[in-house]
Amino acid sequence: MKVALFIPCFIDAFYPEVGIATLELLERFGIEVDYPQEQTCCGQPMANSGAHAEAAGAERVFVRNFAGYDYIVGPSASCIHHVREHLTALEQTDEVKKVRAGAYELVEFLHDVVGAREFPWAEFPHRVGLHNSCSALRHLKEASVSEVACTPFSKPRTLLEGVKGIEFVKLARPDECCGFGGTFSVTEEPVSVRMGQDKVRDHLNAGAEYIVSGDMSCLMHQQGCAERMKADARFIHIAQVLNGARA
Repeated sequence: MKVALFIPCFIDAFYPEVGIATLELLERFGIEVDYPQEQTCCGQPMANSGAHAEAAGAERVFVRNFAGYDYIVGPSASCIHHVREHLTALEQTDEVKKVRAGAYELVEFLHDVVGAREFPWAEFPHRVGLHNSCSALRHLKEASVSEVACTPFSKPRTLLEGVKGIEFVKLARPDECCGFGGTFSVTEEPVSVRMGQDKVRDHLNAGAEYIVSGDMSCLMHQQGCAERMKADARFIHIAQVLNGARA
């Protein structure tokens, strides 16, 4: 299968180590991964702000970069959700539809496509609080949510259970939004900050040493809140843990 790595803007700019971990992790499973050098923003920030038509340029570049691949894998649920469900500023040609259908977030790609369950190279001897973003929960359906009556499940937890030494803490409100929400954190700053603080406290009160998530944007927001709270909280992307990071 032809797989392309899609690295969102904020990871490229602020957390390149997450992009590297994602690449290395995929390669550990024998997957040959390409990285289209001309990739840019998928257009999500503009679309989230209501500027749907203005996102056409970014979407056009995205399709041009990724049209030749069977799978487009990225370590961000919100960006993948945009590509899959909201890449609509362009005419819906077969090429555009193929790109949208081939977009996968890293966790669901490993869980659903690769079928990964064991990570023998990984060991993370810490208590972790697992944060699932709203996009991962309610759009990509990577884990069950408390407001829906169903058999509980969690794809990210299933993957992390294949890591030696890891211990999970139980949160009081495990599927509550952390308040980032992209542009929400700009337009509704006080509410966003309070939600982020509450989320950090929930993890720490449960005894978490690390907060782990598949969405670095949520971790970025919570880390900023924790630093201003002077809270002893550490943050790490799931790709780094699965790839073998110890701390």
